[in-house]
Amino acid sequence: MRVIAGEHRGRPLNAVPGKGTRPTTDKVKESIFNMIGPFFEGGVVLDLYAGTGSLGIEALSRGAEKAVFVEMDAKAFSVVKQNVAALRLDERAEIYKIEASRALKVLGKRALQFDFVFLDPPYAKQKVKENMEDLQKLGLLAEGAIIVAEHDAATELPQLVGHCRSVRQAQYGDTGVTIYRYETADSDLETES
Repeated sequence: MRVIAGEHRGRPLNAVPGKGTRPTTDKVKESIFNMIGPFFEGGVVLDLYAGTGSLGIEALSRGAEKAVFVEMDAKAFSVVKQNVAALRLDERAEIYKIEASRALKVLGKRALQFDFVFLDPPYAKQKVKENMEDLQKLGLLAEGAIIVAEHDAATELPQLVGHCRSVRQAQYGDTGVTIYRYETADSDLETES
């Protein structure tokens, strides 16, 4: 596992020991960033089920200004901290060991807004729709925010969740990726194919 592009291209990332997490493969990660970027001029990122922190770190490497990592598992939380420190990204990262829905409430009280959100929960505990509803209810999404949901390929997510509209879907083996855009204006969203 490595950083694919940008400032930290090619740098290795530590994996979480054991089989408790399912890291995003480099192929899937590269495809995700080709769909949403591939590079950014600033922006704030939320990596809600961080695992190794790979997606949030990739966004920072590609130009995002700041990332918030949320991970409940103690081993994974430790790995996120190691990976962020190894790349000297400490000043651009916040890392929290807290359950995802509680984290959203805490972040909502801080009036943070995110431009990019990565949702990659354990497939058995998929709460993507609920997480997206909470992100909107708590005012955590900037206008035009991109939400990337990784899920079991057999799971079909809704086209519309509140003001979040599905703009792209892809499948990589048993992994599905659905990309949403948050728009509160009455503009027509173009659906990429």
